[in-house]
Amino acid sequence: MKGFTLLFLVVICGMGGLGQKLKPKRRSNGEEIKFRTKTKDVCTMSISGDDEEMKLRIECKSQDMSYWCEFTGKPSVCRAFRNNPKIYWNQIAAELRKIPHACESTEVLKTSMCQKAPPEALMKQIATGVEPEELANQEESVQKMSSSMRGAGQGSENETEAMKLAREHCWESLHGFCSYIIGIFRG
Repeated sequence: MKGFTLLFLVVICGMGGLGQKLKPKRRSNGEEIKFRTKTKDVCTMSISGDDEEMKLRIECKSQDMSYWCEFTGKPSVCRAFRNNPKIYWNQIAAELRKIPHACESTEVLKTSMCQKAPPEALMKQIATGVEPEELANQEESVQKMSSSMRGAGQGSENETEAMKLAREHCWESLHGFCSYIIGIFRG
């Protein structure tokens, strides 16, 4: 009788979890994935956003420079991503490991698990930048260059438009640098 009671309790306890769905392993916002490119650049992928739109930022350091790029897309429209986003981001990192420069010739990031997903599921490059190594570690000098260029005759309309674009597409800590670069290209 004791054996039957014990078996009955084990079965009842085991059945308690049958109606519950397993939660997929998710990469949380702000989580970072570190990897090295083919040419041994040390890179970090940062993921942010929500189910509606995800943002991926890749920052890399090589021997003589630092570079970064940003991608945006809606991978959540891909069923395989919704089931296991961790595998999705690992596949992206694996693809980036195969190329010499993580931000060059990668306008669109594709994964094998979402090949048949709609086009909006793809992560598309929206911004990229390069910094000499000495500037990469000195954010203050970037801000000084930005403010000195304002006084050098750039139009205030062009400057505010550049800052607006920088606020939209760059991380907050790089607004000054981004607006400087955008201002150069806008004339």
